[in-house]
Amino acid sequence: MKVMRKIIEIDEDRCTGCGNCVVACAEGAIEIIDGKAKVIADKYCDGLGACIGDCPEDALKIIERQADDFDEEAVEELLNQQKKAENEAEPIACGCPSTVMKTFSTADAADPCGCANKPFLQPAGGKSFLGHWPVQIKLVPAGAPFLKDANLLIAADCVPVAYPSFHADFLKGKAVMIGCPKFDNAEEYVEKLSQVFKVSGIKTITSAVMEVPCCSAMPVIIKKALEKSGVKIPFKEIVISARGEILS
Repeated sequence: MKVMRKIIEIDEDRCTGCGNCVVACAEGAIEIIDGKAKVIADKYCDGLGACIGDCPEDALKIIERQADDFDEEAVEELLNQQKKAENEAEPIACGCPSTVMKTFSTADAADPCGCANKPFLQPAGGKSFLGHWPVQIKLVPAGAPFLKDANLLIAADCVPVAYPSFHADFLKGKAVMIGCPKFDNAEEYVEKLSQVFKVSGIKTITSAVMEVPCCSAMPVIIKKALEKSGVKIPFKEIVISARGEILS
């Protein structure tokens, strides 16, 4: 039954799909769909606005309009379904919740004077240019803030192991997403990356893969995602040998 009541409204132009409101909504009423937060049904939203303070883009507000009445029984059923789905899902190998995103200073940002370039001041193993978390293609939200207007590196997950200067040569100044086209679902990659290209304003794409045949699928996946997104983005391919040499 429709009633006049308070309910959450989400400004999709402001929303980056960061997922903070999803975590904050105790009723499970918000999901990330096509890279944007959406109230999946009016009956699940109580209109109290607990999610508003967790939005970094000020994309949520409370309005008053005709909406389905809040249904506590429906919410309880929804939460049970979501809990069941979580229990049945494959555990994440790294043990990190996919909703937890972090951004942090890269080596350049933390060292504007360039002091760390002096060999005797460098930490063992060199400098890290990783500026965000997570990095797995399956875990990064399409609208993650660190993807906005980024130069994007999409790497096969064996590349950082094989190539010794991965951070300095490839990762510096870029956001990164990694994955394995052999063991993961290629169609899921196409869907996720097409959403990223649609909503994030990616400036350039660099693909870094190994010379092995299964890795050749990654550039194909990226090209399919670009075609599906309808967005034109400069695209560069790099191939690494098993001995850590750049082949092309």
